[in-house]
Amino acid sequence: MGKLFGTDGVRGIYEQDLTLELAYGLGQAGASVLGRNAHRPKIVIGRDTRESGSPLEMALAKGILAVGGDVLLVGVLPTPAVAVITRALKADAGVVISASHNPYEFNGIKFFNGQGFKLADAVENEIEEIILQSQAVPLKDGGSIQTLENPEVFYLNHIKKAIETDFSGLRVVLDCANGAAYNIAPALFCDLGAEVIVIGDKPDGKNINAGCGSTHLTPLQQRVVKEKADIGIAFDGDADRCLAVDNHGNIIDGDKIMNLIGSRMKASGRLKKDTVVVTVMSNIGLDIALNQAGCQTIKTDVGDRYVLEAMIEGDYNLGGEQSGHLILLDHNTTGDGMLTALVLLELLKKDGRDAKTLGDLMTVYPQILVNARVENGRKQDYLHDDQIQKKIKEVETHFHGQGRVLIRPSGTEPLVRVMIEGKDQNELTRIAKELAQLIEARLSDSIEAVGRPVVA
Repeated sequence: MGKLFGTDGVRGIYEQDLTLELAYGLGQAGASVLGRNAHRPKIVIGRDTRESGSPLEMALAKGILAVGGDVLLVGVLPTPAVAVITRALKADAGVVISASHNPYEFNGIKFFNGQGFKLADAVENEIEEIILQSQAVPLKDGGSIQTLENPEVFYLNHIKKAIETDFSGLRVVLDCANGAAYNIAPALFCDLGAEVIVIGDKPDGKNINAGCGSTHLTPLQQRVVKEKADIGIAFDGDADRCLAVDNHGNIIDGDKIMNLIGSRMKASGRLKKDTVVVTVMSNIGLDIALNQAGCQTIKTDVGDRYVLEAMIEGDYNLGGEQSGHLILLDHNTTGDGMLTALVLLELLKKDGRDAKTLGDLMTVYPQILVNARVENGRKQDYLHDDQIQKKIKEVETHFHGQGRVLIRPSGTEPLVRVMIEGKDQNELTRIAKELAQLIEARLSDSIEAVGRPVVA
């Protein structure tokens, strides 16, 4: 990746990594590149509830204005809402100011193209090059900055088309992470007939994701049990991901949600090619559960942009990550927490079984992670070492499809991560340590591998 754009836009600590000057430059460069075929590029800007959102919004808007662009401000809205509005208004681009699940000190700027998709690497690189090389862009007059009235209507009307029933009779706890969905999510689920209890709906600019939302599920678990609710739903700061809690307080993670939605889509003939796109970090229990439902999985690198790329390339319509980023491509072009929640609640109501029974349809297999210390320059050598590859194949044969081996070189440390999944925790620990020690012995000086269980 480049020096500015990561896997999900430009992100960093406000006023240190992400300055107003940089936001202004991103506005200028982004509007120039994305609106080059328009006489006056039209750009939609939305944000989450961080206190840095407003100043970054104005800096970005002024950058767009400087190149003759028209800015439509939609205020605090979920990331997927900006994608929908961008398409609906036939804008040249959409921009979201958010750092997703990160603490409030961080913020980010991510772009959508006119079709609501995240930008291709080549386009990001072009924008980045303009900024890093201080290239001149044509300055124009005639642009404008306007505030769009009731922008959420475009989004809510769109995602409601994904369901066919109301939620009357369901008691739901919503955790809005003091983020972008704090206002519109409770109103939507109430309007659809659910009895809604809300937490994480009082943003103050600094409490986004703070002990709440999809990265801190304990308050939701406790509240679901206390309220005797049918289910709990948690969003992250920009509401592009959704996790759930069953009626007993157990977590229903992204893998379990994908199993439920994928199996239901398969049964109704709506799952394209009977395939769900997941990342290499999804639990093997998802593969097994989907296989039992007549589905298969295709795996990508970690990151929802890679999931989306594989979905578009292979013409699939369901994919996602264990973290709760689910892409329902029939309905939106990006991860969408509120859309996922709508589909999950409809499934719960129509099925008749409680949330715990549905969540338990997928067994989460134990997972062990052991780090092998390897020099940075040799981290990829395991791919070509005959003894290491032989050992990996032996382990996979031993599991007979009931376990797996995943080797992942660290992107930032001199480590090769050995992840093993299977049924027996003790056996997994032994095998993972043996494999890590072999990798160290073959690729570097002997250093003791340290095992660290990830999921018991």
